[in-house]
Amino acid sequence: MARFSERSKQIRPTGIRRMFDMAGDDAVQFGLGEPDFQPPDQAIEAFYTAMKNGKNKYTSTAGLPELRSEIAKLWHHKNPNLDESNVCITMSGTNALLDIFLAIVDPGNNVLIPEPYFPLYPPDLTICGGEANFYPCHFDNDFVPKISDLESRINQDTVAILYNFPSNPTGGNVTTDQRDELVSFAKKHDIWIISDEVYDRIVYDGPHVSFFEAGYEKVVMVQSFSKTFAMTGWRIGYLLSAHSQMMKELTKMQYYVTACSNDAMQYAVLEALRKTPNYPEEMCMEFKSRRDLICSRLNSMPGVSCHIPTGAFYVFPRFDIPGLSSEELAVKLLENGVLCSPGTAFGPAGEGHLRFAYTIGKEDITKGMDRVEKVVRELRR
Repeated sequence: MARFSERSKQIRPTGIRRMFDMAGDDAVQFGLGEPDFQPPDQAIEAFYTAMKNGKNKYTSTAGLPELRSEIAKLWHHKNPNLDESNVCITMSGTNALLDIFLAIVDPGNNVLIPEPYFPLYPPDLTICGGEANFYPCHFDNDFVPKISDLESRINQDTVAILYNFPSNPTGGNVTTDQRDELVSFAKKHDIWIISDEVYDRIVYDGPHVSFFEAGYEKVVMVQSFSKTFAMTGWRIGYLLSAHSQMMKELTKMQYYVTACSNDAMQYAVLEALRKTPNYPEEMCMEFKSRRDLICSRLNSMPGVSCHIPTGAFYVFPRFDIPGLSSEELAVKLLENGVLCSPGTAFGPAGEGHLRFAYTIGKEDITKGMDRVEKVVRELRR
C-alpha cells in the first residue's frame, strides 16, 4: 500500500488552477495573474547570446555578482549601504518565500499571514512544520489590516508577520502612515517582517510604499521579475535584506532548495535592468487603463461593489447574490464563458468575492464584463 506524508496530504490544489482546468477555449480569461506582454526584446536577445557564449553552467548560489550589485543599486534610495551581499537570486518569488520560511520557522512556530492570501503562503508553512496565523484584511478597510486585529492574534510562538502590498488577490496597498504603523507593530513584538513586494513597479496614483525603507533591520523582501518584466515563465526573482545574518541563512537555504539560478537568464535580467529600466512603468500605464475600465463596469452592476486597487493587476469585488457561494458563482460565470477565481481560493475570508486579473486587452475585458453583467442581472432577478 502506497504511503504519503501527512505534509503532502494536508496540501490541496489551489482553487485557481481548478477553475483554469475547467475552462473552455472560448472563455474570457480573467484567471491567472500573468501579464499579456513579452519580456523586453533586449532581454530575450541577451538570453540567447549568453547561451551561445557558454553561459549554461552552475552559478554561485547567491547569483551573478554583477546582477546582485545592479539590484542593490535599485534600492540605494532606500538604503545606500546595500551591496551584492544583501541580495540572493532565486528561482522566482515562490522559491524566495520557501527559503525564508525554512530559515526562520521551526515546528510549532507560526507566521501572521494576511487573509485573503496568495495561495502558496499557508502550504509553504506546512512544508516547514509551521502554522499560518491568519489576520483579516477587510474590504471595508481597503484590505489593510487593523493593528487591533494583529494584536489579538500574535502569541509567543509567532516569529514573523507577512505583508503583501500591492496585494494579490485584492490589489490593496498601504499609505506611508499605515506602513509605519504596521512596522511599529512588528518592532514592538521583535518579529521578522516578510514583505512580499513583487508588484512594486505596478502601482497607480502614487509612488510605491516599501517596508524596506522603514528603518527596521528585521525586514526581508521577496521580489520577482515575473510581473514587472513579464518573465513569469523564466522563474527568476530575488531576496533582499539589510540583515547580514539573515542573508547568510537564506543563501544557505537556497543552495539546498535549488542550488542556484539559471546561468544565462541572469545575464538577460541584467540587460533588462540596464537597457530597459522603464519597461515596468510602460506596462503599468496600460494596466491602469484596464483597471479603470473593469472597475467602472463592475461598480455599475447591481449588487456588486468593487474596491479600486492602487497596485498589482487584480480586482476583488464583493458580490451580493443571495444563495450562491463564491465558488458557485464562479462556476456559473464559467458556464457563461468567463473564467475568474472564487474568493475562497484565497481563504475563507474571500467568501462573497471573486478575483479578476485584468491581464487581457480592453476589448476582451469589455466582452467578459458584458457576460458577467448578464449573469449577475439574471441571478438577481
